[in-house]
Amino acid sequence: MAMAIDSALPVGRSLRLRLDRDELIKRGLMVVIALYLVVALAAPLAIMLSKSFSTYSFNLANFEFQVSDKDGNWGEPVTAAALNEKLSAVPPAKLATNSDGRLQATSFFLDFSFRSPVKYKIRGTTSDATYLVGLKPQSGTEWQEFTSNDFRRVMLRPSRALGLENYAAYFSTPTLFRSIENSVFIALVSTIITVGLAFGFAYALNRSCMRFKDAFKLVAMVPILVPSLLPGIALIYLFGNQGMLKDLLMGASIYGPLGIVVGSIFFAFPHAMIIISTALAISDQRHYEAAASLRASRWRTFWTVTIPGARYGLISAAFVVFTLVITDFGLPKVIGGQYNVLAVDIYKQVIGQQNFEMGAVVSVILLVPAIAAFIVDRMVTKKQVALLSARSVPYQPKPNRGFDTLCLAWCSLIAVFILGIMATSQFAALVKLWPYDLSLGLKHFAFDRMDGGGWGSYYNSIRLAALTAVIGTVIIFVGAYMVEKTDGFRTGRTAFQFLAMLPMAVPGMVLGLAYIFFFNDPANPLHAIYGTMTILVVCTITHFYTVGHLTALTALKQIDQEFEPVAASLKQPFYKLFARVTVPVCLPAILDISIYIFVNAMTTVSAVVFLYSKDTTLASVAVLNMDDAGDVAPAAAMAMMIFYTNAAARLIHLFLSRVLIKRTQAWRLR
Repeated sequence: MAMAIDSALPVGRSLRLRLDRDELIKRGLMVVIALYLVVALAAPLAIMLSKSFSTYSFNLANFEFQVSDKDGNWGEPVTAAALNEKLSAVPPAKLATNSDGRLQATSFFLDFSFRSPVKYKIRGTTSDATYLVGLKPQSGTEWQEFTSNDFRRVMLRPSRALGLENYAAYFSTPTLFRSIENSVFIALVSTIITVGLAFGFAYALNRSCMRFKDAFKLVAMVPILVPSLLPGIALIYLFGNQGMLKDLLMGASIYGPLGIVVGSIFFAFPHAMIIISTALAISDQRHYEAAASLRASRWRTFWTVTIPGARYGLISAAFVVFTLVITDFGLPKVIGGQYNVLAVDIYKQVIGQQNFEMGAVVSVILLVPAIAAFIVDRMVTKKQVALLSARSVPYQPKPNRGFDTLCLAWCSLIAVFILGIMATSQFAALVKLWPYDLSLGLKHFAFDRMDGGGWGSYYNSIRLAALTAVIGTVIIFVGAYMVEKTDGFRTGRTAFQFLAMLPMAVPGMVLGLAYIFFFNDPANPLHAIYGTMTILVVCTITHFYTVGHLTALTALKQIDQEFEPVAASLKQPFYKLFARVTVPVCLPAILDISIYIFVNAMTTVSAVVFLYSKDTTLASVAVLNMDDAGDVAPAAAMAMMIFYTNAAARLIHLFLSRVLIKRTQAWRLR
C-alpha cells in the first residue's frame, strides 16, 4: 500500500537578501543627503511654523521687587502685578509684545530717580522668569540687589505661550489682510497676461516658418539672467515721476499694481514660454492631417487640436507664473509704492518692526498658495507625460507668408519690450544725472562710494554663485543617483523624494525667515554658520534644489538599467561605474544644473535678504539697498553687472558644453 507523503516544507525563518557593500554605501549616502535636507529645510520650516503660534506677553506675576529706604531698611516684597494694579503704570494693551519685548523695571516706581540712595531688589517668582541687566540675561528665584543707577538698566522679558492670537491679529488688521487680496489679484492678472503672451510667442516659434527664430529664443531668455528688481528700476525711468514716457500713462501711476504687473510679465515670461513651447513641440502631426482631411478650418483646428494638445503645458505654465509672482519680493519692493503684498509684508514685519512672530504668520499664509500651485503643477506634469506616444510624428510647419509675417510682428513686439527694459536699465546705469545731465559716464559703477557694500558685494555674489554651482551640483546629482539606482528601500526613497521636491513649494522669503529662527538660536550647534558665507551657500542650494534634482533624474532615467548588473557581475564597485559611465553620459545635465544654480545664485534676493552680514553682502541685495537709499542709477548699474556676469557664465557654459560633449558624447552621433 502506497504511503502518503507530506510535501509541505518545515516552517523556518523567512529569508532576507543580504545587502552588499555597494548598496550599504548608496543607502548611507542617501541618508546623509536626506539629513542635509532635513536640517536645511524641514527643521527650519517646523521651527518657523511653531513661531507663528508663539505669543509673548509680560506676566507681571513672575517678578517680585523689594525697595529700601534711604537708610537701607528693606520693605516687604511685592510683585510687579500688585504694583501695576495699584498704580496702573502699564496699560493691559501694552503687556502684549513680541519675542524681543522689553519692559523697564522702573515703570512700576513713579518716584524713581537714578541719583537716589534707595536700593532695589528683583527676583523671579518662577525659575523661568527672565530679565535683563543691560544686555545680560538673568533668571531664577534668587534676589539680585541693585543701586538706583544700576536698576534703571533692568528690563523685564516676556513669557511665551502658544495660541492663535497672532493669526487673529493678522486677519483683524485691515491693512495686513488686504495684502492677501492684493497678492492674489496681482498674481492672477500677471498670470493671465503672461501666459497669453508666452503662448503666442511659443506658437510662433513652433507653428510658423518665420525668420530669426534663434534670435527670438535668445532674447526671450534674457529676463532669467537679471534680478527681479531690474524691471522695476527700468519702469521708473520710463514711466516714473520724471520718466521718459510718463505721458503715455495719461495720469496713471506706475507705482503700484500697474508697475508690479508689467514687471512681473517681464521676469515670468521666459518661464512660461519654455513650458508652453515644450508642450507645443510634442504635438502629433497626424492630428492636423486628420483635421485637414475632414476639411476643418484653421480656427476650429486650433481649438479642437492645438489647445487640447497643449492644455497641460498651459495649466503648468499658469501655476508656475502664479507662484513666481505671488512669492516675488524684489519687484514690488522697488515699484510697489504703498501697494502692500505678502512678500513685502514679511520684510516689513521682520526688518521694519522686528516682529518676527507676525512675519512667521505672513510666511505661513504665503506658503498656502505656493504649495497649492506646486501640487497642482505636479499633477498636471504627470498627466502631460502620458500624452507622449512612440508613434507620434513631430509637427512640421508649412510656409505661409501672411501667417509668418504676423508671427514675426508678434515676436518682434515682445522682443522690443524685453530689450527696451534692458536698454533702459543700461541707459540709467550710464547717464550722469537724469534728467538734467544726459551725458554718459561710468560714475555710477563706483560702488565703493555708495551704500550697498561696494564692489565687495559683487565679488561676494560671484563667490556665492561659484560655490553653490560646484557644491550644489555635486550634492544634487549624487542624491538623485542614489535615489534612482538604489535597489529596494522604498520607504527611504519615497521620503527622500518628498524632501527633494519640497523646496520648490517654499518661497525664498519664507525660507530665509525660517533660517533666522533656526540658525540664529545660540542653543543650535550650527549657530556658528549664521552670518557667514556658509549659510548663504546652504540656503541657496536648498532653495533651488528641486529643479536640479528633476533634471538629474531625467538624465539618469535615460541610462539603461543593465549597466549596474553587468558591473556587479564583473565585480566592479558602483563608484567606478558612476565615474566612468554615469557622469560622462549625464554630463549635459550636470552642466545644465551647474549653470542653473549659478545664475539663480547671482539673481536671488528674497532667500538671502535676511541672512547676509556686513562681510557677506551680495550684489542683488546691494541693488535693493541702493534703491532704498535713493541711489537708483547705481542700483541699475549693479543690476547690469549681474546681467553681464550671467551672460558671460552662459557663454562659458555653452563653450564648455560643446567641447566636453564632443569628447564624452560622441557615441550619441553614431
